[in-house]
Amino acid sequence: MDREKLIKDWEAEENHAFQGWDFSHVDGRWVEPALSWDYKEIVKSHIKDTDTLLDMGTGGGEFLLSIGHPYENTYATEAYLPNFQLCQEVLSPLGITVAQTYEDDKLPFENNMFDVIINRHESFDLSEVSRVLKSGGYFITQQVGNKNTREFIKRLNDDFTFDMPHHTLDNYVETLIKLGFQIVAKKDETFAVKVYDVGALVFMAKILVWEYPDFSVETHIGKLLDCQKDIEERGFLEATGHRFYFVAKKA
Repeated sequence: MDREKLIKDWEAEENHAFQGWDFSHVDGRWVEPALSWDYKEIVKSHIKDTDTLLDMGTGGGEFLLSIGHPYENTYATEAYLPNFQLCQEVLSPLGITVAQTYEDDKLPFENNMFDVIINRHESFDLSEVSRVLKSGGYFITQQVGNKNTREFIKRLNDDFTFDMPHHTLDNYVETLIKLGFQIVAKKDETFAVKVYDVGALVFMAKILVWEYPDFSVETHIGKLLDCQKDIEERGFLEATGHRFYFVAKKA
């Protein structure tokens, strides 16, 4: 493909609107296999209609709404302003309480308020989770592991190391046990991630700023062209995906 056309297409990906936590724009281009667990079913199996539920980092509320929990018993937090505004438009009119929260260790809720707290790919402070969770309540989270797509990160940023040594399943399990939680279920998994066009990589790199700091098509054009060459030769780029989850019950 013509270089100028490629760059124009990549710039369009860089500027593509992103709302909520919806990655459907790269479906079929950024491909990950299904995990060996179903996070939604895990959540639904631990929650009753009468439970008070908190969804931490709800994005645009897409996953939260898919659970179908009674709105009057549902709370959510979100930090990113465009997503918070979207939640006010979509979730608040339903009766779901949405709080804009920036600090993991300062949740704007009373002690022992929630029966179930869920967290899908959002940061958290375990001590604060324990504070707002009722005794006998569940904390259920799925996280992107610290090994995730390091090959892509390294490829676009030679000098940047995405290193979160504390962000491991074993570390969280150890801390939870010290806080008096029972580990009900847990699993850690790696898998192959395949990217079939550079535009999808551009789209993701622009969103995941904590993994790809200072990324732009203009500053990374040489590396993107190298990626394009590899895709033309092999058909795709490949990296290691990493996820883990746990279900913890407060004593």
